[in-house]
Amino acid sequence: MTASRSTAAEDLRGAGLRVTAARVALLETVRAGDHLGVEALASGVRDRVGHVSLQAVYEALHALTAARLVRRIQPPGSPARFEGRVGDNHHHVVCRSCGALADVDCAVGRTPCLTASGDHGFSIEHAEIVYRGLCPGCLANGSTPAP
Repeated sequence: MTASRSTAAEDLRGAGLRVTAARVALLETVRAGDHLGVEALASGVRDRVGHVSLQAVYEALHALTAARLVRRIQPPGSPARFEGRVGDNHHHVVCRSCGALADVDCAVGRTPCLTASGDHGFSIEHAEIVYRGLCPGCLANGSTPAP
């Protein structure tokens, strides 16, 4: 027997958020996308429900992120992107030439870089690592990293 995945509307209700067509469309767009930025998400929502303002998308993303239904990531030098993979401590690899971004599962075994040398009294809950390099396409094209 396989577990069924909840719908976007069920997840919104479960998080105590009001269910609207725009929020459902946004959550579905994030989940169907691949680390999309706000403009791409707004376009995806508009394709699903018609007109929605960019401000409404920003406000809904804030609510979805606060409810932990969506994860906001912002690699150095890049605009914010959003993903539906939440609830685990995965990391990302970013191409320094074209900006392509992919998930990287947490390292297993000995991981000294994920253990803080000093916690300054914090209760550390999450470590975020961003690997940077060139993607296969940029390597094949002979691209060079952006400055």
